[in-house]
Amino acid sequence: MPWRNRLNRYKAPMKFLDRTKIYIQSGGGGAGCLSFRREKCLEFGGPNGGDGGAGGHVWAEAVDNLNTLIDYRYQQHFKAMPGRPGEGSNRTGRDGDDIIIKVPTGTQIFEDDEETLVADLDTLGERVLLAKGGNGGFGNARFKSSTNRAPRRANPGQPAEMRTIWLRLKLIADIGLVGLPNAGKSTLLAAVSAAKPKIADYPFTTLHPNLGVVRIEEGHSFVLADIPGLIEGAHEGAGVGDRFLGHVERCAALLHLVDGTQEDVAGAYETIRTELKAYSSELAEKYEIVALNKIDALTPEEIDEKLEALSKACGKPARAISGASHAGLQTLLGNLSTLANKSRAEQRKVEDPQELGWAP
Repeated sequence: MPWRNRLNRYKAPMKFLDRTKIYIQSGGGGAGCLSFRREKCLEFGGPNGGDGGAGGHVWAEAVDNLNTLIDYRYQQHFKAMPGRPGEGSNRTGRDGDDIIIKVPTGTQIFEDDEETLVADLDTLGERVLLAKGGNGGFGNARFKSSTNRAPRRANPGQPAEMRTIWLRLKLIADIGLVGLPNAGKSTLLAAVSAAKPKIADYPFTTLHPNLGVVRIEEGHSFVLADIPGLIEGAHEGAGVGDRFLGHVERCAALLHLVDGTQEDVAGAYETIRTELKAYSSELAEKYEIVALNKIDALTPEEIDEKLEALSKACGKPARAISGASHAGLQTLLGNLSTLANKSRAEQRKVEDPQELGWAP
């Protein structure tokens, strides 16, 4: 096997990064030129100094071929080109080139304090100006007047603008998967989409969010987001899921998976609900579909018993599904697709799902 192929074969997968700090600087304006005409036939040539060129701007633009900010861990400094100085013969300096920082759709931009929101790029192609380039300075030809025929004055260009900003990514998905570690979220995502998340029989197998496109039928699909499992105290930083709760804030609804093989399914449900409420009241108020997962490992009697306990805890009928055997998935995915389509039509304002024509 050629050595290049061997390297590609063992190449590490791209890492996920949803938060980073970058430093930006626009281009300074070019200086105006101090110049006079010096032709042989003109004894007293007038001023002919041109203006300086404008400095380049720094823009941020949302694109659709990125889903991580990992590129900005290795390149954190961005500087637009300065404007060129003016020249004689009234020649204006060239403007500096702009620089465009391409970020995934769903990226939020904050000031250095990480609290002041600058922009929320949640629409593909949306662009925001982060740092404006300086204007070019006036050449001495600009200062010629009837009383000052030979001005010896030219302006410097405006200085560059420097900023430190934070980029924070919130994935845009229609449905968010939540649950305790090992609830079977990654297994479900792999079963219903082409995503290939890491799956193993131990907690915290998922260390970063995964997205999968679920296709129900021709022309009907929705995006499902799987975030790392939450544990008690996650909203305060416990475990690895606290950093990723923001990724399901944009979802139309939540699919809450509960591991049916554990003893206290009601307690597992309440643990996640407590963390959602502590993190964000808006997140906790999103419509939620509760599903008892891994029913392929339970007897019919156990399924009935735990389904009853879970339904009582959440205050509505819970679903019985299995990501491994695909039991109950067809109906569930159809309901999720209807909810996602309705949400898009209403500009992501979720109405009461009871009006969609199906019972929870």
